[in-house]
Amino acid sequence: MLMLQDKNNRETVEVSVASERAEAIGGVLIALFAALMAISQMVNGELEEEMMIAHNNVVSYSSWYQSKSIKESLKESELDYLAALIESGIVTDDKVPVINQKIVEVKEKIIKYEAEKTEILLGSVKVGKENWVQDIEGEMGIITGVKEWEQLTQTYDYATKRFDYALLFYQICIVLGAVCIIIYDNPKLQKGLIVLMIIFGITGTFLSVYGYLLAP
Repeated sequence: MLMLQDKNNRETVEVSVASERAEAIGGVLIALFAALMAISQMVNGELEEEMMIAHNNVVSYSSWYQSKSIKESLKESELDYLAALIESGIVTDDKVPVINQKIVEVKEKIIKYEAEKTEILLGSVKVGKENWVQDIEGEMGIITGVKEWEQLTQTYDYATKRFDYALLFYQICIVLGAVCIIIYDNPKLQKGLIVLMIIFGITGTFLSVYGYLLAP
């Protein structure tokens, strides 16, 4: 009888020790992955801000591109009008050179607007230094094109989604850790929860790193 009681006492002590050890490990893992989650949230917030800036620039540069298109269309209409004046014979012979000069100027404007549109659409780097025609506050060659802003927006969006998934895994990991601490006298279940915590935590960390590497 005494031997049975001693055995039960030993088993109870072993279970208690194992449970305390599991609680300690769970607490450490919660602290670790909570810290990683906080870092991921901070980085994700910065990437979301950059994504909003890129998106706003897509809208802004698209409007800029459209304004150049409108100006080009107006000049094309003006060119057609001047050509029609000469063809109709309304313009007297002494005024024809003046109209022809105006036609040359309008054509140069059309070419200039087309080049500006191309640089605004593709970006200064893509069109090459020899094709720089549009400045920003007097500085040439610093335009990020509409298509480049769109690509940046998509890249930031994809990266932030990876962080969103990472935060989800971290949250699940922390919940599992809390459950692990709450449960008593069940070392096997606690051990299983710790394993799941590690799996979810590592997955969250991998997704965070992947999202960070994807960011421009």
